[in-house]
Amino acid sequence: MELNHQVVDTPPRAAASVVLLRDGAAGLEVFLLKRHGMSDVLGGMYVFPGGKLDREDAEEETLKHLDMPVPALHAALGEPDLDEKEAAGFFVAACRETFEESGVLFARGADAAQAAAASALSRQGLGFAEVLEQMDLTLACSRIAPWARWVTPRRPSLMTKRFDVRFFAAVVPRDQVATHDNHETTDSVWLTPRAALEQYWAGEIGIAPPQLMSLAELARHATAAEVVDPTRRHWPRIVEPAHFDMEETRVLAYPGDEQHAVKEKVMPGPTRLIYRNQRFEPFGGFEEFFA
Repeated sequence: MELNHQVVDTPPRAAASVVLLRDGAAGLEVFLLKRHGMSDVLGGMYVFPGGKLDREDAEEETLKHLDMPVPALHAALGEPDLDEKEAAGFFVAACRETFEESGVLFARGADAAQAAAASALSRQGLGFAEVLEQMDLTLACSRIAPWARWVTPRRPSLMTKRFDVRFFAAVVPRDQVATHDNHETTDSVWLTPRAALEQYWAGEIGIAPPQLMSLAELARHATAAEVVDPTRRHWPRIVEPAHFDMEETRVLAYPGDEQHAVKEKVMPGPTRLIYRNQRFEPFGGFEEFFA
């Protein structure tokens, strides 16, 4: 990992990401994609499917294909000051990006064959709304649950762009197969959260801080339903890391840390990560992810 030292004054870009989950033989598993090494956003890192909010995500032609009313999605996101259509657009963006990057299609009744057919239409150049229209699909926004909101600080640690990302949690449809697209992403893997963190610690894979902290939280759950169901009963938390330098190295502080403006802890795991050994890690070492 190479640290960025630039301050970015431009507003963060709206984006959506989906934490895809399933129940495996060893317990809860999470799907991770390796971003192309030439990508200007976390190139070479393992991430959850996701990307920027597009204008079309909140347009009427797209929103007419949703399985929930726009006001209901707005309420579920827990951001009353946000425009209703934009709020619904985040659900669309989450479904669209997951489809484009992993081939998983959150649509009512969609099976593996329909997901493959939709991917074929997409490769022919049809936009997401056009695919939904041509296949007469209803987007299953009810199957993705708002989970968290992460806002990149003004001095991003691993890139030169800022994002305001709404994270959703979802169980992968039983009869669909998630994989990488060999374009924006070059590898993919299902791992238990602890195994993913172990591979990170061993230097086998790169993972950015928001995903590290998310994996630390996921490691506390035994099943996918355990993760997804509670998120439907609580407002998604907002995480905007604070950053400071200590002994000439970068430290990221999270809500609940003495160096963060928000004094109440909003997620389990360490309250700060320090950049050492060419990576971000808890002050107390690997086991602090699970303390």
